Amino acid sequence: METGLNAYIKQQFGLDQDVDIRTLSPLTLAYIGDGIYELVVRSVMVARTNTRAGLLHRQTSQLVKAEAQSKMMDILLPQLSPEEESVYRRGRNAKSSTMAKNASINDYRRATGFEALMGYLYLTDQTERLVELVKLAVDTYKPGEGKYAEAHNRHGNKKSQAKTHEQTEESETGVTSADSQENS
Repeated sequence: METGLNAYIKQQFGLDQDVDIRTLSPLTLAYIGDGIYELVVRSVMVARTNTRAGLLHRQTSQLVKAEAQSKMMDILLPQLSPEEESVYRRGRNAKSSTMAKNASINDYRRATGFEALMGYLYLTDQTERLVELVKLAVDTYKPGEGKYAEAHNRHGNKKSQAKTHEQTEESETGVTSADSQENS
């Protein structure tokens, strides 16, 4: 019978002591969950395309940031067992002394719950369930939809706003920015 990665690591390092997962801090679960979730996403990105590491990093970053994980919980919550939902809530409600640089408090807490759930599934060797939930979340989540897109558009960079403004003017006047520069 094949064992999960965590069980294999414990076996190879002689870590036979069984820790009662329910006694671990939700932030400890989130700590390991953050790493295992990113490993799964990186594995998917590498398998999907053979491209530059920088591009892989940018694609991965879109899925592992707190905002994305928070939105993914909207997708996953209806699919969770009562035990999984309890782990998520413990992680979400945990008091952390740190805060993500680019996330709202709500997104950060929901992402912590998401990561705690990933950590719990990993440490209990529920690899199939972990991958099933990650696949559902990644396949269903669409960056740039809903309130997340609205906030991004409101606070987007000036280049994209300027480009959109130019495109609007072109469609209204039929004159491109290149045409107007030639005429001046």
